[in-house]
Amino acid sequence: MKLFLKVSLFTLVVPGTIAVLVPLLIKWDRPVAGGASLWLGVCLLALGTVLYLRCVWDFAVSGGGTPAPIDAPKRLVTNGVYRYSRNPIYVAVLIAIAGWASLFQAPVLLIYGVALFALYTLVVQRHEEPHLAREFGDQYTAYTATTPRWLPRLRRRERR
Repeated sequence: MKLFLKVSLFTLVVPGTIAVLVPLLIKWDRPVAGGASLWLGVCLLALGTVLYLRCVWDFAVSGGGTPAPIDAPKRLVTNGVYRYSRNPIYVAVLIAIAGWASLFQAPVLLIYGVALFALYTLVVQRHEEPHLAREFGDQYTAYTATTPRWLPRLRRRERR
């Protein structure tokens, strides 16, 4: 129960702010689109949400932690969606932002998503990856050799 509360609090504060509150504040006065844009937006928001929830599940069950840096997983998580992407939480947030952009037909939200992607890239390359390499050593090195940073490969390489 304690882990669930920690995950819930982190989710509300961090991805909740970045992937929900900020996009709504940017475009709160714009009507929701109709037709294909509406359905695409709803599908992307649902996909981003489901992907995020699966990542949190994997962090808790397999890693024994949360996405919060102060309560990170104790074990390297390489199962679930982490078999296909080393950073699926960031991908989930970006998918949700693309959903809002479609829902409101707001290119400014796509620009926000691109800016976030640039920020995520800096954080991942300069902080997270070096930290994980120190924390998990050869296990992390092997993981990075077989799993792409962002998007899954069409054909996976076999793990050694």
